[in-house]
Amino acid sequence: MKQTIYLGTLSAINIALSFLFQWHILTELGAGTESDAFFAGMTLPQLVLTVISGSLMYVLVPLLSGEKDKHLRHDAWGFFILVGGAFGILAILFFVTAKWWVPFTVPGFDENGLELTVELTRIQLVGMVFTAVNGVQLATYHAKQQFIWAESSVTFSNATAFVLLFAFLPSYGVVAASWINLFRMILQTLLLSPGMGRPLWPNLRAPAIQSAWLRIKPLLLGAAYYKSDPLVDRYLLSTSGSGNLSLFYLAQQIYAAVNQVLMKALATPLVPMLTRYYKEGNRLGFRQYYNKTLLRVLVISFFGIFVLYLFGKPVLELLVGYGKIESSKVFDLWWIMIGLCGAFIGGAIGQVLSSFFYTIGDTKTPTLMSIVTFTIYIPCKIISYYSWGVFGLALITSAYQLLNCVIMAIIIERKPSPIK
Repeated sequence: MKQTIYLGTLSAINIALSFLFQWHILTELGAGTESDAFFAGMTLPQLVLTVISGSLMYVLVPLLSGEKDKHLRHDAWGFFILVGGAFGILAILFFVTAKWWVPFTVPGFDENGLELTVELTRIQLVGMVFTAVNGVQLATYHAKQQFIWAESSVTFSNATAFVLLFAFLPSYGVVAASWINLFRMILQTLLLSPGMGRPLWPNLRAPAIQSAWLRIKPLLLGAAYYKSDPLVDRYLLSTSGSGNLSLFYLAQQIYAAVNQVLMKALATPLVPMLTRYYKEGNRLGFRQYYNKTLLRVLVISFFGIFVLYLFGKPVLELLVGYGKIESSKVFDLWWIMIGLCGAFIGGAIGQVLSSFFYTIGDTKTPTLMSIVTFTIYIPCKIISYYSWGVFGLALITSAYQLLNCVIMAIIIERKPSPIK
């Protein structure tokens, strides 16, 4: 219980810092070309990280959990080098070719907006490498069940970045925000490095690395397709008018930050605990811990949406309704968040449901399901956007996330027990 409180507190601080970072950019620069370019410049790096780094966390934590320290360090350093090298190559390729592919992601931007987006994207691509290896470092901490320092390092990095943003944004603009974001990622890598232990020459043919590759292949192939959703969003929103892309992104980030609190406090300890029960053959413990976590996340997420509906608008007016943000933009932000509330609930519950599959090494079932639902979802998304605008985009995003949760829950209930 004490650990849950600590993790929840640290995650709550991170929510505030993450929101303050986005908030200060919007209130200082306004919801316009510069902020749109900043958030658009983060799209591809975040997509690649979501596809690869996110998949790694699901695969590495179960594999590393319960291993002896020497084996864990050997495997962790092997993953560190492989992931760092792979992301380094990707970053170079995307960096060099940015001026050709960026215009296709934001066709509605003018020439100045495109030039700025290319510059900011290149900065974020460098940061992508550090964020990727952070994923391996965090997986190592989680496998050891050392959650407090892992979360504390994020808090310190975010706090330092916000102080720097507050000092340099007024003078140097949105370019400074991108460089500060890069510095935040580098700082976090340094803070997490002690958890890797003394550097070891990795065995890239170790069983854990071979097993990780077998598990991660279906995730990578599927996620490269069904997690391309942000690219579609940015493409559509770039044609919707200045500032809408920034508002939609901020709404998603607010929910993502709150989701992170739930995941850190409740779902992050879930995979190591379920893995322990699974390896011990403790069927009752496995089911009880899984069901308890699912119920907690369900209750908290619904309560959060209820609070948003009652108090969200005045709170947003207090937080972002000044500076260069117009009052109409604040209302638009609140309305977008109402439309995305199903995506928040579905995202929170979906993390717990997915953990069930990943704990037992089943990466194919959730991947195949997501591929099918995403194929149906994309044309529906386009139709919704051109029929009802930005709010229609938010509504269909919610429907998609909730549908995925319902399907996964049905599969889990009909699936034979993973423990014999």
